[in-house]
Amino acid sequence: MESLHYLLMKSHAMLSRSILSKANKIGLTSGQPKILDFLLKFGEADQKTIAAYCEIEPSTVGSILLRMEENGLVLRRQKNGNRRSLYVSLTEKGKISAEKLMDIFNEAENIAVSDMAEEEINALKITLSKLCESIKINNESRNE
Repeated sequence: MESLHYLLMKSHAMLSRSILSKANKIGLTSGQPKILDFLLKFGEADQKTIAAYCEIEPSTVGSILLRMEENGLVLRRQKNGNRRSLYVSLTEKGKISAEKLMDIFNEAENIAVSDMAEEEINALKITLSKLCESIKINNESRNE
């Protein structure tokens, strides 16, 4: 059997490729699906929060958001007169794109787990959540 890191990278690449090819057909580019997913789930947020949740560098999120704003998917505005932080929310066009994207995500996930029992899927989710938490805790302790 292949190593864990290889299997994780390969499954991520295969799933991402499938999702991005369909996302491109609805006018989205790389990076935008993560942000649309986040904003649909959590609503308005600042750029720093979006970057942290999506595991994208803040400067990269800024350029992705600029393009999304130009395409009418998001609105960026100051909140309570705070000039240091822009808050981002979905426009109506962005909500429609995000909902289409959820269908793309669901289809890709269903294909990926089509040979798995419900118990296996739940166990995989639990295991991957634990893996993410372990990596996060380890990285935080190294940065102290």
